[in-house]
Amino acid sequence: MRFVTDFAYLLAAMVITPMVLYRMVRYGRYRTGWSNRFGKIIRKDPALRKCIWLHAVSVGEVNATKTIVEELENKFGDYEVVITTTTDTGFARASALFGANHKVCYFPLDFSWIMRRAFLNIHPKACLLMELEVWPNFVQIARNLNVPVIIVNGRISDKSFEKYKKVKAISKQIFRNLSLVLAQTERYAQRFREIGCPRKKVIVTGSLKYDTAEITDKVEGADIIAAQLGIKKEKLWVAGATGNDEEKVILDVYQEIIKDKKLKNLRLAIIPRKPERFDEVAQLIAQAALPLVRYSRIKEGESSSSDKKAVILGDTMGDLRKFYSLATVIFVGRSLVPMGGSDMAEAAALGKCTIFGPHAFNFKQTVDALLADEGAIIVKDKEELLETIQKCLTEPDFTERIARNGQEVIRKNQGATEKTIEQIAKFLNPT
Repeated sequence: MRFVTDFAYLLAAMVITPMVLYRMVRYGRYRTGWSNRFGKIIRKDPALRKCIWLHAVSVGEVNATKTIVEELENKFGDYEVVITTTTDTGFARASALFGANHKVCYFPLDFSWIMRRAFLNIHPKACLLMELEVWPNFVQIARNLNVPVIIVNGRISDKSFEKYKKVKAISKQIFRNLSLVLAQTERYAQRFREIGCPRKKVIVTGSLKYDTAEITDKVEGADIIAAQLGIKKEKLWVAGATGNDEEKVILDVYQEIIKDKKLKNLRLAIIPRKPERFDEVAQLIAQAALPLVRYSRIKEGESSSSDKKAVILGDTMGDLRKFYSLATVIFVGRSLVPMGGSDMAEAAALGKCTIFGPHAFNFKQTVDALLADEGAIIVKDKEELLETIQKCLTEPDFTERIARNGQEVIRKNQGATEKTIEQIAKFLNPT
């Protein structure tokens, strides 16, 4: 089986290598971490401590690991935690969160000889995979070495589910090697069973995103941003984690809104999801004939524009939540276009009126929970976005009710971390 898999990877590598090289040159991506990707991972303390290997693909999955890592530190302090990610942004986020205490690396390529080398270097006692990141050679080598592999915060999107069903014979071979699946919902649990996971190995523990979404009214550092940008009594609309083709819609809506003299004190902040799009979005703002403030330059000491119509471009990493905490209303991006959405639990947990589009299918559980209790607003297009933003800005009682309901939804759905750690403990401390 591994020979077939390795051959398929070689063919795939021939196809995608030109794209990878292009992104290296054009966007500066994939330039680091290649020793990790080829299995060279050196633990911080390999001689004295046992190890847990935790893998999270990108920023969203990394953020979801926060409470899990904290509990592993508290309850299993004799274990070192090695954290791997796939993307550059995921690596940056994991380094910021965990780099001081734990080894953070890039995930090795799933060629059998590379993955075997990685296992020999890491020598884990257990592997935790966030959400769904299951690779054939990875799970097979773990099985051969008697290392349990546990999916944490498991979910299978509609798109992924359809793909797995088409190759059910193959997926069954892969997923039967898992030791345990801790699914977010019964719906996701049933999907794991349908694609090959033994029924007894699938347990529903809830979504970690509720636990990592800190319920608070203030975020440290937000007041500094407000002072730097001169945000005082103005209302702030934050469009966070936006994707391709959304910013133009948002800018059109903003221009329409500020025509109303009653709403002239509205400020707009756009924070694109991917750093390589910062310059592109800056150009879109310029093309809309709107003044621009790049927050990265303000951070470096440049004076902020006194023009209250200036659009704030959040072109820095790690500041999205701070911007959210300053907002009157939040639009959570990658949802007006079919990109799957971004995490809206964080915005709701901050007690903010939260809006998203119809394409937030990667966060279906959170979407359903928020909409069921009127804790967020869904809009289908530009016209509905315009109407909703106008309503939120002119009807404060409505806005506060949505915000209050959303925060309560997050609060009542918390608790997945405790259930997850309880299941993991059975593999770390077998009786």
